[in-house]
Amino acid sequence: MSNPAGKTGPRAGAGDLLALVRSGRATTRGALQQATGLSRATVGHRLDRLFRAGWLREGPGASGGSPLGGRPSVRLEFDGSHGLVLAADLETRHARAAVLSLGGELLAEHTGPLDITAGPGPVLDILGRWFAVLLDQADATADAVCGMGLAVPGPVDHATGRVVQPPIMPGWDGAPLPGLLGDAFRRHCGAPPPPVLIDNDANLMAYGEQRHAHRDCAAFVLVKASTGIGAGIVVDGGVLRGVDGGAGDIGHIRVPAGEDARCACGAHGCLAALAGGRALAARLTAAGVPAASGSDVRDLLAAGHPEASRLARQAGRHVGEVLATVVSLLNPGVLMIAGDLAGTAFLTGVRELLYERALPRSTAHLEVVTSRLGERAAVFGAGALVVEHVFAPERVEERLAALAL
Repeated sequence: MSNPAGKTGPRAGAGDLLALVRSGRATTRGALQQATGLSRATVGHRLDRLFRAGWLREGPGASGGSPLGGRPSVRLEFDGSHGLVLAADLETRHARAAVLSLGGELLAEHTGPLDITAGPGPVLDILGRWFAVLLDQADATADAVCGMGLAVPGPVDHATGRVVQPPIMPGWDGAPLPGLLGDAFRRHCGAPPPPVLIDNDANLMAYGEQRHAHRDCAAFVLVKASTGIGAGIVVDGGVLRGVDGGAGDIGHIRVPAGEDARCACGAHGCLAALAGGRALAARLTAAGVPAASGSDVRDLLAAGHPEASRLARQAGRHVGEVLATVVSLLNPGVLMIAGDLAGTAFLTGVRELLYERALPRSTAHLEVVTSRLGERAAVFGAGALVVEHVFAPERVEERLAALAL
């Protein structure tokens, strides 16, 4: 994996200089010289390539002057006005799609019903149509799109963009999602498809939330409690995925209290089968309160339904029991609870068992918080992931070469 902040030696290329500017580590010519050891002429030549590509601009003068002495230096800024990102978040029964600036500003958005059981072809074709409408709403053209990001509720092999044995996504296993979404973009938006990145929804929620409000947290864990249960982990600014995308799949950890509960994965005793939104919805329905998914449970919780609140608190305790191990293993600075169930009752249950079971050493500096970005977290995370991919130093070099710069 490339260094997101760029190389800091004499071999640093134009892509590395752009990464240093984007990260804020070096935002003047003098600071870039100091960070990389490059000569003034070499820095100037490499910056000129970035200026001609339209990826850098000059901003206000930097206070305090150049680190090498002399008059105040002109500040360098990433110019995000030249491109856009398309991002979408698939849930089990609905989806959210958006057009984002390269700086993460929301330019247009649509949410609507979308049944994931319809399969990848029909679902991604609908997303392609949504994207075409959203580009019109944003007064943007398809050729301005630098990339597309998609969050899905299942394990993803990030290198290939294929979903791997997803319990709640029938028909999606192994499907070539980047190609399918790219084809839908070509059909409905009328342009060659840009790069497409696919990742698990909890991963992208964690990435979006960490970048938005917890950038200084070196170990960040987000638990998404909705129809299913999953976790996203961000360590040192990067998503921790494991060898094939399985990291954070806490919904399928076996818990003793759930021995009789059959999970959608086919096993018995999984945490999701005991404490996920689908499990709570089934218990509520059996008690005479109709509910089909985590979103239905969320609505009942928002209305203050007593049985829904009781079940959510109990579910939170089961999740808290598993999180005591997660916290002991990862020692995060922030544990964020998000998703349809992430209300007061569920959070109370999590806290009760987490602090009871985890060692004080593991929780002494732990913040347990709720989402800041809400239902848009995965969309913002998908957009940020695309931008980091497209402007990774090695890809910047490739794109500059393709532009003959």
